[in-house]
This record gives sequence, structure tokens and C-alpha cells, in this order.
Amino acid sequence: MYPDFEYLLEQIFNTDLPAWLGIFKTFGFMVALAFFAAAWTLSKELKRKEEQGLLKPIIKTITVGEAVTTAELIWSGVLGFIIGYKGGGIFSNIREASADPMSFLFTLKGNILIGIIGAALFAYMKYSEKKKQQLPKPEQKQLALHPYQRVFEVVIIAAVAGLAGAKIFNALETWEDFLRDPVASLFSSSGLTFYGGLIMATVALYIYAKKNQIPFKHLCDAAAPGLILAYGIGRLGCQIAGDGDWGIFNAAYITAPDGSLQAATIAEFKMRMQDASSYFIREFGSLDNVPYIHSPAPSWLPDWMYAMNYPHNVNNEGVLLANCTGSYCSVLPAAVFPTPLYETVGCTLIFLFLWSIRKKLKYAWQMFGIYLVFNGLERFFIEKIRVNYKYDWGFLHPTQAEIISTCLVLAGIGIFIFAKMRKDKLNKA
Repeated sequence: MYPDFEYLLEQIFNTDLPAWLGIFKTFGFMVALAFFAAAWTLSKELKRKEEQGLLKPIIKTITVGEAVTTAELIWSGVLGFIIGYKGGGIFSNIREASADPMSFLFTLKGNILIGIIGAALFAYMKYSEKKKQQLPKPEQKQLALHPYQRVFEVVIIAAVAGLAGAKIFNALETWEDFLRDPVASLFSSSGLTFYGGLIMATVALYIYAKKNQIPFKHLCDAAAPGLILAYGIGRLGCQIAGDGDWGIFNAAYITAPDGSLQAATIAEFKMRMQDASSYFIREFGSLDNVPYIHSPAPSWLPDWMYAMNYPHNVNNEGVLLANCTGSYCSVLPAAVFPTPLYETVGCTLIFLFLWSIRKKLKYAWQMFGIYLVFNGLERFFIEKIRVNYKYDWGFLHPTQAEIISTCLVLAGIGIFIFAKMRKDKLNKA
């Protein structure tokens, strides 16, 4: 696995590289790519819908040529100070920050001098910008603002609300861990629940769309292909970094002393559990609770499609690798199913299908309904081989994701049927 760019590039070039590269995590990089991909598809779809007459620009009256205000200088200075203070703090504490940049950002550590320099620089930049635009007499102009020009705002709102929702729902899903250390649970870079992010982002974008006169039904349809594509790219980031979103154990493979995988019988797997009992008991409470199945890969498929032990994973989960030095020296004692890889493939196929049919759908909400159905089905079935907390409902023991994915499938079917029944009304811009 390749948790950060320092580790990735060192493995490629087989040489030591500057420690500051460790700040840039591979998972974070893939998440950034996911947002860029979603923004690109959303922009394309919003433009297409405007050409169809389903979306219209709104006219805004703006004032140009005003002098800079004290409030603008203060806010620019505050922003510059925060960026300088935390940025300088990161490079002053490079090893600590590179281990978990997200957690470091929420500490009080920083560099006051660089913070002051940042405040002065940002305030000056704001003053200089406004000075160049200043007119002897401010003027009012009308500006046509198209929905596709708001894509950056939409992505930022979705990112912030989605991150908050993902953290909140993860806390609910791992309640005991949250109670043990609420701060670490909420502000660590790991521990994200996709459906929590999807729900919170949807609520935030509904409010945004209403405020800015963008028909929510068309925004949802335009966003649907990009959402599933972004999710697939994000899961690829999970796979590359080895961040813990893997499946149950595949007892057909165990980890050898050198960190490689070797074929095993169920008896050998159980012996491996005994050898690494401290890890299994810490993660699952007892050896009896360890979820596994014995499933060797078919001869026509490579073993890595059925089994991975995630050496050098970003969370340092598992047991120590022999003769390993550095920040990432852990490997799982036995193989698990690489579910992030399965989800990446599944989501890519769903995206290609949605993208291919987007011009053939006649009614608003249909695309979003289809997206919800496929999204729910994909997650429901992958949950069968993932490790997650299960609720005790008597004869049913669903995970949080199974409950939500079932609701999404039913909602998607309902929306698709509703769209066809109310086609005349729904297709009005």
C-alpha cells in the first residue's frame, strides 16, 4: 500500500525523499480527484440542461468599483493568519503533522510569525485587488449567472456538508469508539461513512438550490453520474492507502513472516488467529467474533482479487512487519477481501451506464431515481462481505449501510415511478 507521497515516491525511486512529502496523503489526493471528476460531469450536465431550456440563468445586480472596506481587510487578514499559522506549524512539526494532517489542523500548534506574515500578505492582496478595480464613482451592473458557473460553490458546499455528515454517521456507527475518544473520532482523517455524507450534502444542496433559484430536480439529475463516479474514485483511494474499508477475512490465505500471502487451510487460519490473538481480540472482542469465509481464488483469477493483507496500510492496523522501519510497518495477519477494489469497478460500470443513458431519459428525477437504485444495490451486496457494526433486531442483524441502502433502492424506485406519473409538471424548468 502507499499511504502518502513520501512513501509512494520512495518505493518507486528506491531512495530517501524529503519528509514534507508525507503531508500529502494518497487517499486525500484521490478524494480531490473525485471532486474534480464530479465537478466536470456536473458542469457538462448543467450546460446540457440549459441548452434544453430546463435551466435558466438568474440576473443579479452587482456594484463594481467600490473601495476596499475595513471588514474586507479584517477578514482577509484573519484568513491569511490562519493559513500562515497552521501552514507554518505543519512545516515546523513536519513528522507529527505528516502522520495525521487532519488531526494536527485541529490542535493549537502553529507558527505565529508566519501567521502574522500571512495576515499582512492577504490583507495587502485584498487592498491591491480592490484598488485596481476602484472607480471614481461606483457603478451597478447586471450579471447573468448560469447554473454551471456555480459548480465550484456546489462542490464546496457538498464537500463541507458531506464531510460533516460522514463523520457524524461514522460516530453513530462506531458509538463505543466515539465515546472513548470523541475528539479523535470526529477530527481524524479516517473514519468516514459515505451515506452520512450523501444525506447531509443532499440537505445542504437543497437549501442552496432553493436560495439560488436552481430547480432541485435538475440539479439532482445532473449530479447523479458524477456522484457514483466520485464514490468509485474515493474507494480507489481507500484501496491504495489501505485505510480499513476492506472486507471480512478470507481464511484461504494467511500472512507469511515476510509479509507475503500464502495459501492456507481453515485449520492454518485458526492457528494464525491464535498467533495474532491480541490483534483479533482488540478488533473483534474475541476470536469467536472474527468474520471469515474460506474462499480460494479460482484458477483463472489472480489471488489479489480475492485476498489482500494490506502491508504498510495508512492506519497501521494489524501486526508488525519484520525488519520494517518508518511510519507504516503494519500488515494484516491474514487476508481480507479487497472490497474497495470491487466498489471501484462496480461504481465505474454504473457511471458508464448512467452516462450512456442520460440523453435518453424523458422526465426529470428519472436519472436520480436510477442512481439511487444502483447505488443502493451496489452497497447492499458489498456489505455482505464487509466488516461493520450490526444492529440487533431480533431475527435481523443489518448494518447501518444495509438499512440506508435498502431505503435508497425503495426511494429510487418510487422516484422513478413518480417521475413518469407526473411527467408534465416535473419537466417544467
